[in-house]
Parts: sequence; C-alpha cells; structure tokens
Amino acid sequence: MHSSIVSFLNDLRLERQASTHTLRSYEDDMDVFCRYLDESLGAGADPTVVDPARLRRYSAWLSSQGYAAATIARRLASLRSFFRHLRRQGMMVNDPSSGIRNPKQPKRLPRLLTIDDVIRLLDAVPVDTALGMRDRAMLETLYGGGLRVSELVGLNLGDLDPEQELVRVRGKGRRERLSPIGNMAMQCIEAYLPLREPKQNGEPALFLNRYGTRLTTRSVGRLLEEHLAQAGLAATASPHTLRHSFATHLLDRGADLRSVQELLGHRNLTTTQLYTHVTKARIQAIYRGAHPRA
Repeated sequence: MHSSIVSFLNDLRLERQASTHTLRSYEDDMDVFCRYLDESLGAGADPTVVDPARLRRYSAWLSSQGYAAATIARRLASLRSFFRHLRRQGMMVNDPSSGIRNPKQPKRLPRLLTIDDVIRLLDAVPVDTALGMRDRAMLETLYGGGLRVSELVGLNLGDLDPEQELVRVRGKGRRERLSPIGNMAMQCIEAYLPLREPKQNGEPALFLNRYGTRLTTRSVGRLLEEHLAQAGLAATASPHTLRHSFATHLLDRGADLRSVQELLGHRNLTTTQLYTHVTKARIQAIYRGAHPRA
C-alpha cells in the first residue's frame, strides 16, 4: 500500500480515533482503489498523481465491476476524505475529487407494516414477565413516537413527561426534540417501571437489559425479530420499519407533511417527502385492485 494511504489510515486511527469498523471500511475502499491504479497505471502507482479524469474512469470501472450505486458513492466519499488529508499534509495542491459526482441512487420505498400488522405484533408480546413488559413498552414507544432505535435506547428516566405523554429525544447531530408517544406507550412504560431492575443505583437508562444496564440497538433488533416470529409476521422488518410505518400511517390518515417532519426530527422536508411516494404507491395499488375500469 502506498505511503500516502498508510498516512491517511494512521490519521484516522490516531488523530480522529475512528472505530475499528470505520477503519476496516476505509482500508477496504483504499485497497480497491489501489487495485484499480495497479491495473490502469501499473503496479505501485502513486495516488497523488491522480486527476479528475482518472477518478471519473475509476467510478465507471467500479460500475463495470458490478458494485451497487450506494457502494460506489461510499468508495468515492472515502477518496474525498483521502485527498483532503493529502492537501492538509501539503502532499497535493488541488483536490481531484472536488468535482466528481456520485452515481444516481435508485429510490427505494421503505418496508412497511400495515396498521393491522403493528397491532398484531404489539398484542403478541407477552406481558407476564418483567422482560416481556419491557419489550412491549419499547415497541409501543418506537411506534408511538416514530423514534429511531438509537433514540429509543438513549432515553433516560428523566426524559419522561407522563402527564403530557412526551419524551425528550436526542436525535442526529445531538439535536433534541420533545416527541409525543401516545397514551398506550406511556401506560406500558409506567407498568414497566416498577419491574425495572438496574444493576446499580443511579442507572439513568430507561430500558435495561437482563443485566440491569442500558440496552443496545442491536439487542432491540434481535428482540423485535423474536416478537415478529411469535406474531407470525415476516422477520425482515427492523426497528426502523416501525418508524417508517409510523410516518406512513399518519400521512394516510390526513397528517400534513410538515407536522410529520417535526415528529420524525428530520432537518429537511425533502427527507420526509419520501413517505409521500409511499402513500401514492399504496393509493394507486388500491385503485388498481378495486376499480372496475383500472
């Protein structure tokens, strides 16, 4: 691997304290880039001599290798970080990646659960044990507030406002918002609280694992899979599916897009507009299935 790439990866590890997973991802991206340079310029080619035309050909080469648009976009993003590092180190004057565009991403509609499926899922969670009551409260809160799973596991006891049926949520970019979660979710939380057993006094986390410490996002995903199976539903749904379903069900029942944006904690309305495509698709499907002249 060229010394400039080694310098970049060392900077990520030592200065930016990137996680092991992030480092592995960057290293893989740079390995693929080196392989392309070796094939096109010869073994041991210097990445610092790359120009914009070469990067455009690299993007086309990635596509010819069968990489998905999202993967190509990620590999190009890694190169942008790499070339910014070289400029900071004085190893390059111009950034060849500055004008390179990502490939167009296909629009994928989010996976959804119907209202009946959500009710079936929630009703299937057994509440005769402390862990069952916790799971019911968690899933009710995920769907009731349209929370991200990271926001759910980040909830603390002090974030609850039972009277107003609100929780204080810390979203992306450390932005906070007050999120309504509904009467059913709050009732389930209040039923769970007396059964909550923290490992030590002062544990702030609202939802605890069996060892009395804060749950992880991965644990919530595994628990959801178990309850989906118990309810006889496809185990392909994720915690984020409940968030997508929350937004779509609100829009289907007349909520305006701006209000749904606020409830989801989206900074840009364009992010929320994805759900209008979902509802339009459902309306068209209903029409084609029901109208005699469709």
